[in-house]
Amino acid sequence: MRQRRLKNEINVVPYIDVMLVLLVIFMVTTPMMTGSVELPSTAAAPVKPAKYVKVQIESDGALSVFDASGKQKKINGIKALKGELVTLAVSGEETPVLIAGDKETQYKNIIEVLDEVKRAGFQKVALETGSK
Repeated sequence: MRQRRLKNEINVVPYIDVMLVLLVIFMVTTPMMTGSVELPSTAAAPVKPAKYVKVQIESDGALSVFDASGKQKKINGIKALKGELVTLAVSGEETPVLIAGDKETQYKNIIEVLDEVKRAGFQKVALETGSK
């Protein structure tokens, strides 16, 4: 009697079919998963109020506060900003605050400043924008 020889081959056709199905599924679902943020742009900057407090954030995270008269004061860190804002909030009535961030400023710096301004008791807070 003749001995049967074993085949040492793997049939890859089913694997190719499965891979193609998975590829199609990922190609269809991937665009649905990626979200994009469209930031607003302004054709013209809105008119600034007559009297306001301005907090300026430089690209390196350095902070400056301009009081209602326009006098600049450098601030060392977010904790010092809190103290300065509390004194400005007590001295003035419903003074609006403008937050100006450099183009290269990290987003977290702007959020931290927004939080501190709100905690200091200012109700009118806005981000300063420039016109195109």
